[in-house]
Formats: sequence, structure tokens, C-alpha cells
Amino acid sequence: MSDSSPVPPAVVLDVWCELQCPDCRSALDDIRALRARYGDRLDVRLRHFPLEKHKHAFAAAQAAEEATEQGRAWPYIEAVLGRVEELDRAGEPFLVEVARELGLDAEEFDTALIDGRHILIVDADQAEGKAIGVTGTPTYVIGGERLDGGKSQAGLRERIEEIADRLLAGDA
Repeated sequence: MSDSSPVPPAVVLDVWCELQCPDCRSALDDIRALRARYGDRLDVRLRHFPLEKHKHAFAAAQAAEEATEQGRAWPYIEAVLGRVEELDRAGEPFLVEVARELGLDAEEFDTALIDGRHILIVDADQAEGKAIGVTGTPTYVIGGERLDGGKSQAGLRERIEEIADRLLAGDA
């Protein structure tokens, strides 16, 4: 006899981030811990919020979208965030090189950065972030609550876990 009880929907955690941000790199440990704790019950979604102070952030967001299209979003995102200093120095060629290192179609990354095919996704994310009050990165949105990690990430993972536990228990 199979268990036909409905599977509860995953709780969505939007992570407003930019790939040239050292604070977002620091947040990776929290994101990994949340994924390990919740697995498929937590849908962690990267949302783009490139900051003007980082000149390669907009291109990096477009490259992340190309990685998504090629089926390797999070490995690419983590690889770029892990090396923000290299992105600072090398810019777009670094983004293509990371794609190559991960076995992605690097030529397609290069073309995507030139033709701008992912600009609308990045622009839409940034506009939505501004509309809900995102001012810095990382910022998290879970259960309708915005948690700003741009100034300090202290206690944020615990707060996300409290909200996720409540939502998963159906007490929201």
C-alpha cells in the first residue's frame, strides 16, 4: 500500500544577491546549511540585485542566468561567489572562464554576455527587489518577511530556520 498523503509544497526562500558581493560569499555557508537541513522542503531561489558599486555585478547576474539555462545554476553561482576578487580584477572573461572550468558551454556564455539575452530577467529581479524594499545584499525573503543581511548576517540563519519551521508545520 502506498502512502498517498499529499506532499506539502516547499517553502520558498528568495535570496537577493549579487555575485561580486563579499557579504553574499559569506552567506553561502548559511545557504548550504539551510539546504542540508531542509533539502527539497526549502526552495532556495537566487534573485539578482546587482549593486552599482560593483561594475561586473550586472554581467555576473546575466552569466548566472546562462548557467541556469545550461542546468548548473548553483555550482556556477558558488564558483563565482567563491572568487569575488578574481571577478573584481578580470571581469567578464573570468565569468566565461568559470563556465569553462565547470564544463559549461563557455562560448554560449560569451555570446549571452554580448547579446544580452538575460537582461530582462536581471532587470525584473532588481525592480522587484527595489519594490519590496531591498537596499543591499544579501537580503532574504521567506514567508513574506524581508530579512536584511547587508549590514549584518548575525542571527539571520536562525531567523530563517524559525520561519521555515513554522511554515513547514503549517502554523503560518
